[in-house]
Amino acid sequence: MEILLIEDDLADARAALQVLDHGHVRCRVSLVCDGVEALAFIHRKGIFAKTPRPDLILVDMHLPKKSGCEILMELQADEELRTIPVVVMSTAETCRTLLASECFAVMEFMPKPLDAERFVAMVKSLHFSLLTELVAESMV
Repeated sequence: MEILLIEDDLADARAALQVLDHGHVRCRVSLVCDGVEALAFIHRKGIFAKTPRPDLILVDMHLPKKSGCEILMELQADEELRTIPVVVMSTAETCRTLLASECFAVMEFMPKPLDAERFVAMVKSLHFSLLTELVAESMV
């Protein structure tokens, strides 16, 4: 499972990585620290030309250069990218209201600090769904 973590606070990024590690989530995590870098990664441009497409995007809403909202708008506008599950992580509960009012297709809202059990369960559930999908496609 390929996870793109978009987080400018390295302590929060480390916490998310530790939760995934302690939860024994089998994944590869790529970390980018601002919105411009995130969009280059997602669109596979420049130094990110050979990066794998993420199976899950974890995004903080308050980022330098481009906000989480701007990233979500770009994802929504692209037919192929809008299928990537997105989890928004934020310390601000007001982000949940904003996300609902803007009608972004967000899989989950996770308040910071992350609830380890809930976070791991969500990622493992998504991972299981992806594996089930791959098996079904290979049988066709």
